[in-house]
Amino acid sequence: MALQRRSPSARVRTERRNALLAEYRPLPGVYDEIVGADGQVRPQWEPFLSEWCALSPDELNQRFGLADRHVHDTGVSYRVHGDIDPRDPTAGERAWPLSHVPLVITGAEWQTIAAGVAQRAQLLSTLLDDIYGPGDMIANGLLPASVVTGSPDYLRPLQGAPGGGMLQLYAADLGRGPDGRWWVLQDRTQAPSGTGYALENRLALSRAFPDMFRTMNIERLAAFFQGFRAGLVARSKRVEPRICLLTPGPLNESYFEQTYLARYLGFLLVEGGDLVMREGRVHVRTIAGLKRADVVWRRIDGDFADPLELNASSALGVAGLVQAVRKGSVHVANGLGSGVVEARALMGFLPALGERLLGEAMILPNVATWWCGQPRERAVVLERFDEMSIAPAFRSAGGGLDAGPVVVADLPAAEKAALRRRIEARGMDYVGQEVVRLSTTPVFQNGRLQPRPMTLRVFAAATPDGWKVMPGGFCRISDERDARAVSMRSGVRSSDVWVTSDAPVDQVSLLPAPDRITIRRVTGTLPSRAADNLFWLGRYLERTEATLRLVRALLGRLIDTDAAQGRNETLKRLANLLVAWGASPGGRGQTPAGQASAALHALDEYGSAIATVREARRTASVIRERLSVDAWRLFGDMQDQLTLAEGRKPSEGEAYEIADRALKSLAAFSGLSQENMVRGPGWRFLDIGRRLERGIATCRFARHFAETNAPSDALDALLDLTDSQITYRSRYLLGASLQPVLDLVMLDPYNPRSVAFQIDRLDTEIRDLPSLTEDGMLEAPRRLILKLAAECRTAEAARLDRAGILLFEQLLMGVSNAIADRYFLQNSGPEGSRLTGIA
Repeated sequence: MALQRRSPSARVRTERRNALLAEYRPLPGVYDEIVGADGQVRPQWEPFLSEWCALSPDELNQRFGLADRHVHDTGVSYRVHGDIDPRDPTAGERAWPLSHVPLVITGAEWQTIAAGVAQRAQLLSTLLDDIYGPGDMIANGLLPASVVTGSPDYLRPLQGAPGGGMLQLYAADLGRGPDGRWWVLQDRTQAPSGTGYALENRLALSRAFPDMFRTMNIERLAAFFQGFRAGLVARSKRVEPRICLLTPGPLNESYFEQTYLARYLGFLLVEGGDLVMREGRVHVRTIAGLKRADVVWRRIDGDFADPLELNASSALGVAGLVQAVRKGSVHVANGLGSGVVEARALMGFLPALGERLLGEAMILPNVATWWCGQPRERAVVLERFDEMSIAPAFRSAGGGLDAGPVVVADLPAAEKAALRRRIEARGMDYVGQEVVRLSTTPVFQNGRLQPRPMTLRVFAAATPDGWKVMPGGFCRISDERDARAVSMRSGVRSSDVWVTSDAPVDQVSLLPAPDRITIRRVTGTLPSRAADNLFWLGRYLERTEATLRLVRALLGRLIDTDAAQGRNETLKRLANLLVAWGASPGGRGQTPAGQASAALHALDEYGSAIATVREARRTASVIRERLSVDAWRLFGDMQDQLTLAEGRKPSEGEAYEIADRALKSLAAFSGLSQENMVRGPGWRFLDIGRRLERGIATCRFARHFAETNAPSDALDALLDLTDSQITYRSRYLLGASLQPVLDLVMLDPYNPRSVAFQIDRLDTEIRDLPSLTEDGMLEAPRRLILKLAAECRTAEAARLDRAGILLFEQLLMGVSNAIADRYFLQNSGPEGSRLTGIA
């Protein structure tokens, strides 16, 4: 019978509650989310505190650990703008700063928020239709033309294009004023981020507190994503559209979120280089040729989307995308020109525009804003200068405020005077805004709840049934006690948002109804870039394994006190091979032990185990949406195993154990890929990369250790490096002999470590790859592998010398080049330039 946790007594709960709130002091003059003006806990927080106080401090820490491990194990990360190392896309990533205390909002209050956000999304969507359409608001004097044309996000080539500024996803940053009312601080229409992080916040806290979700009836998020996906599908002209998420790439601040959403929603993650215009349509470059893209959900700024008609310096976009939008052959969400309504300069005009376009007052007002491009408004700002927050009117429009809004009262006298002069000289670049004091929400710190200022980001999606608002979003919490809105630009924590319901909530899934599922056994389109990275991921991992086996063989012989015949010669060959491998430095004064240690840990040696693991992790980061959480975790584990503290030098025995543990982690990844990955094109390219690299490495091992007069210890080393000792001993009672060893490691098709086995696997995998043509002719990779297979099957160990082994190695390299030319460099050669197979 299962044991149940005993519920603490009322006295214990009261003591824990008092301890939690013992140091909670709401800031004066602001609205606090948990404690009311009367000093009492607000009703919606009572169930939360009751559940928390039922847990002991140790139990709470265990729950927090569950949430933090979820964030760590799934690799939830973000990047601060400018914190980038182009050589290693994972170097600047920071763990997602999750707050363990959610923001709790009642369902009744949320209805007002949701209605206001949906109304604002509709207003901005209607305004965009007018800006890129008839332009009535400007013609009728409700909107100055310079507010539109002065914005760098107004894209003139999209004027008159269908969907030029169409909104599909909208986000509003909200703050609560001292009177408890919610205000819009900023609109997000360009490429709103945060939906994926909101979902991860929810998953992390639901893992930590599953019982609270049931007892408090927290609204689920899946229905929002279901509606968003349905809205994108509805924009397509095909029943089963191909929806692509266009990412700026792995150096983007929110790349993790983009890969996560692509996997969660079933979209194809693409970069600009993966897309190409043909015959007036946008296509994805895939291993099977060009495949039509129906919908592109962009996460790049609109002006970077097309270097032909927009920003010519962009390397992120697709040449000709604007033309495809004009023709209506692709739907881009959000529309390329939608960022124009994100400008702060527009906020002061929205109340009047709402009355005109929607016929109703705004449910959620925005923070009071004066655009200094108008003489009267500029005079108001300058007259009340010390009371204002000054912000850029447009994105990247200059004006010396690249860091964001500033509170004038906080500026030194010289800077204040300089800012005033800039506003007087060119007021259109600035807005003055009321300094808003934000509400505070609790964070858990040092065993107590503490108030911290926060803003709330809420999302709305255009669905076939109208605008749908996510019942939650995510909350950004400042680490400073300054409750002014502008301090949130450096917010350091994020929390989940719990919208409570009076009744049990419906369980919603992203899965379609059973009677509407189209059964399929093919994963889908594989872009050439993804295939390229999977191929090289396999090669880097196999290179790492080869280096680790060399290190282990060398260290094992150094540790073993029984000297075998030719031991010193074998040590020399192993060390020389590490040098030739690029894994350790050569030159005089290098000991074998030092070379082995360098081959494990030296970051400046391109062939060392740590260097190749880092390359593997970098490659994996670009295709993170195609890898499981367990696989990603293994990359981190291997990197940790091979990273030494500065100045530390492991002993020979310790280095041997490090290499051995890393080999076990690699074996775990091999098990994951063999047992868990669907045998689709992605798995094939991963396996092809591994097989090619293993075959090449085995050829190199054989050339170095299986010479005609090689000592028995060198042949033993070859068997160790190819993990074939047990098989050899089970077949041959005598010691290592040249011809049997060569046959086992080179020509035996039953040995999974032999070159022959790799060639057979390559033959199978390449045969199953898609062909660009249906003329019955063999493509280059298939021709070469068949030639190599024939050479291998007809070879004899007695006649196999260094030249013959080198021939196998060169043919394997030729297969590698042929695969790259055919599948990874689309349109670069006679086969890649064919347009057959466009779908």
